[in-house]
Amino acid sequence: MTEKISADESKSSSPKQKINLNRLEMPKQEPGERRSNFNEVATGYTYEMAIEEANRCIQCKKRNCQAGCPVNIDIPDFIRNLREGNIEEASRVLKKKTSLPGICGRVCPQELQCEHACTLNKKGAPIAIGRLERYIADWERSQGGFTIPEMAPSSGKRVAVVGSGPSGLTVASDLAVRGHNVTMFEALHVAGGVLMYGIPQFRLPKEIVQREVEYVRRLGVEIFLDTVIGINFSLDELLNTKYDAVYLATGAGLPMFMQIPGENLNMIYSANEFLTRTNLMKAYLYPQYATPIKMGKRVAVIGGGNVAMDSARCAVRLGAREVNIIYRRTRAEMPARLEEAENAEEEGINFHFLCTPTAFISDGRNNVSAMEMIRMGLGEPDASGRRRPVPIEGSNYAIEVDTVVVSLGTSPNPLIASRTPDLETSRKGTVIVDEKGKTSKARVWAGGDIVSGGATVISAMGEGRRAAMAMHEYLTQ
Repeated sequence: MTEKISADESKSSSPKQKINLNRLEMPKQEPGERRSNFNEVATGYTYEMAIEEANRCIQCKKRNCQAGCPVNIDIPDFIRNLREGNIEEASRVLKKKTSLPGICGRVCPQELQCEHACTLNKKGAPIAIGRLERYIADWERSQGGFTIPEMAPSSGKRVAVVGSGPSGLTVASDLAVRGHNVTMFEALHVAGGVLMYGIPQFRLPKEIVQREVEYVRRLGVEIFLDTVIGINFSLDELLNTKYDAVYLATGAGLPMFMQIPGENLNMIYSANEFLTRTNLMKAYLYPQYATPIKMGKRVAVIGGGNVAMDSARCAVRLGAREVNIIYRRTRAEMPARLEEAENAEEEGINFHFLCTPTAFISDGRNNVSAMEMIRMGLGEPDASGRRRPVPIEGSNYAIEVDTVVVSLGTSPNPLIASRTPDLETSRKGTVIVDEKGKTSKARVWAGGDIVSGGATVISAMGEGRRAAMAMHEYLTQ
């Protein structure tokens, strides 16, 4: 389908120019096939498909898409270079603003950000910006090298970045490019943070994450693994020895529970534990790795976010016969990406809306065997802007389960804050920062989930970029 575009929508276009509203879908594995493997579901554009989709871009002068990107990627520029066949230059354009294009192209909610702001979204067919970003990153990977940006001369300043998730990697790369000497400290045995332990292989392959980590290393960043700040070194030790500034990006790995009877029964996991065992401890590679993760046949996942979708879809692949997602609001309020919810449904996962557990029931051997449930109605909007779920009296019922995954969000680990009295935190344990990521403690900035309590990869990167700019200003005073 083609259609004329008005001068108001793109002053750069001729009034007679026709636009192509045929947004190109990305190929993916069939549901029946992918239920039994952890291979990436979406297989990506071919070169011909990428060019066809890039040719739909009308190169708006206003650059609404760029304004909608939390890290301000020069989107029309990389798309123009791509459709001209200059993929290497398109990669350079991307790398000016993001060090994680292969990740962002896969897991960022473009439909709420750059693609939502796209002029063609008014016609219901925004440019598939995320898919094009993924294509360029995958092309660079296929070439075997790295597109390294121009590096500034050494400043002689040293920066410690605590945590190697998306926010930490962004700050490390931005500061390294600006000439600062950066060291990253990661508590786990592999770098990547939530990108490694929290997102399944079928949505974000580990080799993609490790390639982006290697890119940051190529910028001169040194990464120390198995190092817990707060135990191996205190924050003050970092500041008082050789570092001029510190960035805290330790995420939010402390799971929240429902605080209802029976929650300590066996076979009730937090989503954090369940996904860490699946991803970081390699349950997805069973039987090569005998990961200690026990799975039943009737699984319930409590929650409606992307983490809940990831948990449910992992359960299917790990052999569950029946997987149910329990969400206390309706589909309209569910925070998960539409694409992820659709993939879950295609894979046979059942959704139960407007209900919530009130207790977990034991089988007499300390294992969960059922959940007591209650139906919910929706009342007035709460602080999130969504209508508040209200229990319906007398609507109790029970369902049989033998495995439960609780996916209700996370909060920051209090380790660093508890040992740093002058680091101000909120009632929820998040670190308090100003608009540039500066904390109450001198020479310390923070960003990502340790500040937000749990958000998207791209928002964590956006916070990292803002903090990196502020840190650079401080270091070059």
